[in-house]
Amino acid sequence: MSTLSLAVRDSSTMLRRNLLHARRYPSLTLNLLLTPVMLLLLFVYVFGGVMSAGLGGGADRSAYIAYVVPGILLMTIGSTVIGAAVSVSTDMSEGIIARFRTMNIHRGSVLIGHVIGSVMQSVASVILVGIVAVAIGFRSTDATVLEWLAAFGLIVLFALALTWIAVGMGMVSPNAEAASNSAMPLILLPLISSAFTPIDAMPGWFQPIAQYQPFTPAIETLRGLLLGTEIGHNGWLALAWSLALAALGYRWSTASFKRDPK
Repeated sequence: MSTLSLAVRDSSTMLRRNLLHARRYPSLTLNLLLTPVMLLLLFVYVFGGVMSAGLGGGADRSAYIAYVVPGILLMTIGSTVIGAAVSVSTDMSEGIIARFRTMNIHRGSVLIGHVIGSVMQSVASVILVGIVAVAIGFRSTDATVLEWLAAFGLIVLFALALTWIAVGMGMVSPNAEAASNSAMPLILLPLISSAFTPIDAMPGWFQPIAQYQPFTPAIETLRGLLLGTEIGHNGWLALAWSLALAALGYRWSTASFKRDPK
């Protein structure tokens, strides 16, 4: 078989392995999924009235639901990919990676299986959170088919980028608990972005922190695609951040994987 055929075959095997683990042990995915769902319900039903008034929507929560959902959807990705860091760290600490190193398989397939499985789980989680959002009143306004496809592409690309970063964190973490803790910024960064409140409403000294990070341009781009708001340069920034993070995570993960175990 050619090298490409071996890579595809072995990567498919590793993907099935990771999906089987996710099916047998769904508690981690469900726990990570609860965080964005609870935040969505909290901000809509507890703070929604006040926040909607601040956005100029009066006491009607619908304005704030439309504003907050794109940020929650991308936060869902950051929450879900923590499972990839934990899964990779578990494989490393339990010795299965060392066993894979001795087998006649494509070495990159181990990481590829983790990455593709995590991206699939992230997309599925986004869909589930989106269903909850629609159930509580979220509606996309005048989005065309092309814009929906672009939104889906952005979600997949952003999930791919964050997954590679999470895999790198898992590779260098000594255990699953450390991997989970090191990946926590992927949940915390959306909290200091434009996900829940406009950047203009933040204190002046805090605005650069919210502005110059990967989640804000991705959120603004997704918001523009789904709601018709101005995207501006955020689309290019979101694409640049996603590609840069994916490249960084890939190099970090593969370099750590190739390093001889101590």
